[in-house]
Amino acid sequence: MTQLPFPLAEEPDFPAREAGRLLFAGPVDFVKGVVAMSGMPPADRVEVCFAGRSNVGKSSLINALTGRKNLARASNTPGRTQEINYFALGDARYMVDLPGYGYAEAPVAIVAKWQALLKSYLSGRQTLRRAFVLIDGRHGVKAVDEEIMDLLDRSAVTFQAVLTKADKVSRAELEQNIEQSRAALSKHPAAYPELIVTSSEKGLGIETLRATIATLE
Repeated sequence: MTQLPFPLAEEPDFPAREAGRLLFAGPVDFVKGVVAMSGMPPADRVEVCFAGRSNVGKSSLINALTGRKNLARASNTPGRTQEINYFALGDARYMVDLPGYGYAEAPVAIVAKWQALLKSYLSGRQTLRRAFVLIDGRHGVKAVDEEIMDLLDRSAVTFQAVLTKADKVSRAELEQNIEQSRAALSKHPAAYPELIVTSSEKGLGIETLRATIATLE
């Protein structure tokens, strides 16, 4: 049987699942919001970042991962997050929330500033182990998602696609959007060859994502 490109990530084994549980059950603290590379915290631990277009459910996913309702402020206003927000998972990891992209309402100059900061961060942060690119499970990969993936390719940053809001569509629609996402990801050399499907409300995929973050070296 031919292996599917970008298969769904398998359920983590017990050691990985426990590592993820312990990591996110421990202290999770907001460190700072960064608006320039000079403001970055020391690169003294492994870090992962989350990228996604506006209203993809990034804040909700971060809150679900950490079990804290208001850690990442959810907002219906596109482009509200204008900083690179750093969170410390104990003293072992940084979790980084990148500014949302694909917002039409933000001023052009602001968008240009965010894009420049994003490029600097992705190309210049040596401790960044993986980017998680959030794809709306209701729609699949859009042109604006392709832009961030192209940037990650050019920056040689491994990224893993995470489909969000899997509970908001029918099984058939979700499968169709998974297939569409696989086709899009196959064009990107920096794409990690596994998909994670999540629902922040139902808890789907949360353990898998926790375990993935906890076991990166």
